[in-house]
Amino acid sequence: MFRDRIDAAFQLADALQAYKNQPAVVIAIPRGGVPMGAIIAKTLNLPLEVILTKKIGHPHQKEYSIGTITLTDRLINAPEGVSEAYIERETKRIRSLLQERYNQYYSNHPPISLKNKIVLLIDDGVATGNTLRSAIKLTHQQNPLKIVVAVPVASPRSLKKIKDLPYVDEVICFYAPDNFQAVGQFYKEFQQVTDEAVIDLLTDFRKETQETTLSE
Repeated sequence: MFRDRIDAAFQLADALQAYKNQPAVVIAIPRGGVPMGAIIAKTLNLPLEVILTKKIGHPHQKEYSIGTITLTDRLINAPEGVSEAYIERETKRIRSLLQERYNQYYSNHPPISLKNKIVLLIDDGVATGNTLRSAIKLTHQQNPLKIVVAVPVASPRSLKKIKDLPYVDEVICFYAPDNFQAVGQFYKEFQQVTDEAVIDLLTDFRKETQETTLSE
């Protein structure tokens, strides 16, 4: 059990000490992964970025994920009966939302190139794993040197799927219990992270990074 995302982030940072000051980038998955990614990036003296994905829900049960959409790709595991027209319509709608969020998060800040970099992918936990697997696939397309996935907790089934991906080089996960039901059950405090909080975290991180660079 973790006290909160801060507690989990510092534990992950300890486990990732080998990458401190290396040619690496911390990639946080919004929204819950961003507070953790900021702590890990500061602790390891690495840059911080986000990767944008959003689940596509079942037409009759929106909370049930049938895939994940990114700005450039998608990972669909739709059951029988879900029409291609629905998937295409939802893909277009979700990508429009992701583009808006991208503009909010990045403003005038260009994303860091991941080519030949070690990528540390961070999230606060893994339930279905669809979002994380989509993020891994998108990251792989940018030709990084190495992909490291670091999460505090995951469902055993999802963790195995992630470890089986051919382009994942290392996985750090503290707990994968058989009684896994939801990520939040392993945190004493697990408040929702808002878009506004993510924007503030990224803005503050970049400002602190710029100030540190100028003072050196």
